[in-house]
Amino acid sequence: MKKTALLPLLFTSCFLLSISNLHGEVRITVYNDNTGLINEIREFTLKKGRGELKYEDVASTIDPTSVSFTADAVSVIEQNYEYDLVSREKLYEKYIGKKIFFELEVDEKKRERKTAILLSARGGIVLEMDGNIWIDPPGKIVLPELPEGLILKPTLVWLLDVKRGGKRKCEVSYLASGIGWHADYVGIINKDDSEMELEGWVTITNHTGTTYKNAKLKVVAGAVHRVEKPRPRYAKGIERELAAPLRFEERGFFEYHLYDLKKPTTIRSNEEKQTRFINPVTIGTKKIYIYDGTRYNKVQVKLEFKNSKENGLGVPLPQGKVRIYKRDKDGSLLFAGEDRIGHTPKDETVRLYIGDAFDIVGERKVIGTKKIADRVREETYEIIIRNHKDEKITVQVVEHLANYWEIIKTSHTYKKKDAYTIEFPIDVAKGGEEKITYTVRYTW
Repeated sequence: MKKTALLPLLFTSCFLLSISNLHGEVRITVYNDNTGLINEIREFTLKKGRGELKYEDVASTIDPTSVSFTADAVSVIEQNYEYDLVSREKLYEKYIGKKIFFELEVDEKKRERKTAILLSARGGIVLEMDGNIWIDPPGKIVLPELPEGLILKPTLVWLLDVKRGGKRKCEVSYLASGIGWHADYVGIINKDDSEMELEGWVTITNHTGTTYKNAKLKVVAGAVHRVEKPRPRYAKGIERELAAPLRFEERGFFEYHLYDLKKPTTIRSNEEKQTRFINPVTIGTKKIYIYDGTRYNKVQVKLEFKNSKENGLGVPLPQGKVRIYKRDKDGSLLFAGEDRIGHTPKDETVRLYIGDAFDIVGERKVIGTKKIADRVREETYEIIIRNHKDEKITVQVVEHLANYWEIIKTSHTYKKKDAYTIEFPIDVAKGGEEKITYTVRYTW
């Protein structure tokens, strides 16, 4: 019968690793909010009765309140997390007022070891030595031993009551910050922007201070509720590694989508690893020009595609950044722009904001206003689109209206997008100009 000491575990949008070795396996669920759930099985030889079990090589970013320990015929009496790691500052702090050894430099080739008392290490070394006070003396401090309470690695320590001695598999789970994931996409559009070659990568960052070897990886895309987000801690250095082969298999999991890595991988400490989860596929795209003069004075360029099987895709797309490239006439790739997408189910439309059009100019102004009554007013707007390109274009002109409104006169046909938005689809000849005027009556 298993007895379990369980402290609360909180969950969010996930990613799962599994490590298999001679000692067992490790599974890590990695969430979008820079949190991982580590689940590890190790084999120990336990003696019957009460005793301590030290569990090293845990993540330095562990949340000790989330730890769960399970073993057959074992009860947990007490649990501690020891994280007072060895450092120069900690060693000095432990030896303040105590005897140490000091190797005093007599000359360039000779040092003399003396006994001293460390008085201070803040802003410099202060010693009591040979009946005098020495401030920053030339030489080196030598400590007699590692002080009690300082450890080399973060360690979980349990006081256990073992009912039956012998070899036992122990399962430990805990949450740790500093490990996260996101999706990255790369798209290469063709000459006339009607098609794009798209591939997707899962990017994993590991700042937990621990390396996970031979890991089996699963990605769960979706936002799972957490009561409180952890405070991430980051390491300064970072390595980057690309894993090229396609190895993910997608399937549904609860209300999310799971991406299962079929082959083992190693995620090193302070590493950013990319593994492909969408093989390059060719999908149909459409370039759109949008002018929203009430909010932005530039004509925006957007790229749109349908995430459907008929369009060559049709898979759930986790949130992430999409980078768009296009080949120049000499065949070289040029960066065209980038945008972020949210979690996108299949059969939904994706619209990417790539940049602003250089050769298309929009201009918007109020050319008339009239008070009809105390709570009624009319306004007339003029919007001009100038096309300096060598081809005909279509620009979607977006207008935002307020209160209760009614269009009483317009030069062009519009579409009502919602209660406060209308859109004019405007064709502009190459080198040409198109002018829109409309009058709206507001009532409030």
